[in-house]
Amino acid sequence: MLRFATWKVVGVIASVIFAIFLVIPSFMSEASVKSWRASLPKIIPFSQIVLGLDLQGGAHLLLEVDAADVTKTQVTNLRDDIRRILREEQVSISGGIALQPRGVQFRVPDAAQRARVLPKTRNLAQSTGNALAGVTGGPSLQVTEGDDGLIQVAITEVGINDRVRRAVDQTIEVLRRRVDATGTREPNIQRQGADRVVVDVPGLQDTSQLKEILGTTAKLEFRLVAEPGTPAGERETLPNVEGGTIDVERRVMVQGEDLTDAQPGFDSRTSEPIVNFRFNIRGGQRFGEATAANVGRPFAIVLDNKVISAPRILSPITGGAGQISGRFTVEQTTNLSILLRAGALPAKLTVVEERTVGPGLGQDSIDAGKLAAYVAGVLVFAYMLMNYGVFGLFANLALAVHILFIFSALAWLGATLTLPGIAGVVFTIGLAVDSNVLIYERIREEFKGGRSILSSLDAGFKRAFGTIIDANVTTFVAAAILYLFGSGPVRGFAVSLGLGILTTVVTAVTMTRMMIALWYRWKRPTKLPI
Repeated sequence: MLRFATWKVVGVIASVIFAIFLVIPSFMSEASVKSWRASLPKIIPFSQIVLGLDLQGGAHLLLEVDAADVTKTQVTNLRDDIRRILREEQVSISGGIALQPRGVQFRVPDAAQRARVLPKTRNLAQSTGNALAGVTGGPSLQVTEGDDGLIQVAITEVGINDRVRRAVDQTIEVLRRRVDATGTREPNIQRQGADRVVVDVPGLQDTSQLKEILGTTAKLEFRLVAEPGTPAGERETLPNVEGGTIDVERRVMVQGEDLTDAQPGFDSRTSEPIVNFRFNIRGGQRFGEATAANVGRPFAIVLDNKVISAPRILSPITGGAGQISGRFTVEQTTNLSILLRAGALPAKLTVVEERTVGPGLGQDSIDAGKLAAYVAGVLVFAYMLMNYGVFGLFANLALAVHILFIFSALAWLGATLTLPGIAGVVFTIGLAVDSNVLIYERIREEFKGGRSILSSLDAGFKRAFGTIIDANVTTFVAAAILYLFGSGPVRGFAVSLGLGILTTVVTAVTMTRMMIALWYRWKRPTKLPI
């Protein structure tokens, strides 16, 4: 009991000092925090605790993924796949490929050619469901034969539902990258239902720019401008942002998914705002080959089916980099850069619900949470002092450090503190003190059983330790389940509860034992103070 290594004492003191250092920024102004962070090495964490939407206010958006747009994209991709199969098998069709609301149809008059096409067409169908979870669905496509060599390929209902589900998953990731790129701290982005996404952005009061960034599909394509005489099926007319329309080829030279970076800048000759972009290796090769083969021809930069620029290819662009210009403002180039870096949305988004939570409501929540924490803390402190005397004082000191460790961990991990999170912190106050109560009552029983003070102290900590671990492990499992299967406020409660359980073991056992050991060596008491 008395053998407490010096390195352990130093380690505990160092941990407390480091925790205080992590919490200090939360009591400073944001400008001061930025100034200190700039002067400190990047490896040293120095940031404020992030408050959730319910504490500091912010924006709440409910977005809906356009299922019809997802289906239209599926049909277009299916047509392209059919064209590829026909080209690979050198099969001629009659009348072209006709688009339908949920599929395509075409005619292959020759029976031998039809026999080569059908197996590969059926291979386009994929099984829906989640193989890892053991859930299987039906095929994504249904292929049927009609009269006169007619082949119909229809997207099934389960295929559409599966694609919408995957589109929502992809949308969540793209939205998260876009919101993070704006510098907004700790957005909460999660699925709601089959085709909706909730976006909560704490601290944001003006949602106009956010809606513009989130609602833009940002599908970027590089196509050649169609020359006179191009067949009607290989070209389409798109609106030009500078006015009028432009005929462009349907064939896409390079897509925006091959971009690795996009940054706003200024043209060195005209000083107008532009966007500088860079391709990955595959995109750079394709872009270089396309520009080398079409020197002298104009090519169109198409964003969301609108031509934003149509420069002429003066020479092959082989460096894998280029620039986009189009009479942009500085703000437009910044937003466009964010969109291109984050990637394109798989489908259009519609704002179904929009709310702005004022900071006044958040302050009321903070005040209520503070009051609950103060009342709980005072009552617990008083109870421990009255029942356990100086040992109660040690438990209270350990409890204060326990709370300090929770908030320092929130600051270090960058976790968001919500009102349910404050409730979790208050809840862990009882858990932390309960561990001390178990130890002290065990010490009291051992002393009443005839042991000496030193022996009672040693036996009390050793025999209560197993009970403390069992109780905290079961509670930690419950917190982990809440975090894994919960969402939003439930996760906030689970995070603070889980952190509180981890710090409880350190403070209630290690710190309390250290303080009692130092007290015993100093006082050499002849009776227990409890």
